[in-house]
Amino acid sequence: MKVLKVVELLSNSDKSWEDAAAKAIKKASKSVRGISSINIKNMSARVENDKIVEYRINAKISFELDEK
Repeated sequence: MKVLKVVELLSNSDKSWEDAAAKAIKKASKSVRGISSINIKNMSARVENDKIVEYRINAKISFELDEK
């Protein structure tokens, strides 16, 4: 039987929401093995001088727990 764990992450990027998601996965994968999915809960952006300067996401990643 698979048992999954879900952790919530915040990430940001000056390029895009997709880049923020990729950064979240890259960083999480340094300490978590077997990431199987990411669910973006919220997206927001910081605006300066009528331009988006930072993309932000609130995401949940899922991974399978080891059976050891």
